[in-house]
Amino acid sequence: MPDVTANLAMTHLVPLAAQEVDENKVTPGVLGFIVFAVMALAVWGLMKSMNRHMGKVDFKEKGSADEADAESDEVRTSA
Repeated sequence: MPDVTANLAMTHLVPLAAQEVDENKVTPGVLGFIVFAVMALAVWGLMKSMNRHMGKVDFKEKGSADEADAESDEVRTSA
C-alpha cells in the first residue's frame, strides 16, 4: 500500500511544482554557482602547479652547450 500513497502524492505534487516554475526566470541557482566555483578553483590549482613545474624546467640542453662552445672555438681558431 505505501506505493499507492506515494504515487497518489506525486500525482498531486507534480502539477503544483509545474505551476511554480516560470520558464523565463529559471536560473542555475546555488548548485550552478558551486559547480562553477569548484571548476574555477581546479583551474587555478592546475595553473599554479603548471607554473611551479615550468619553473623547474631547464631549457638549455646540457650536451649542446659544450658542443656549441667547442664549435665556436674551432671557428675562431680556423678563421
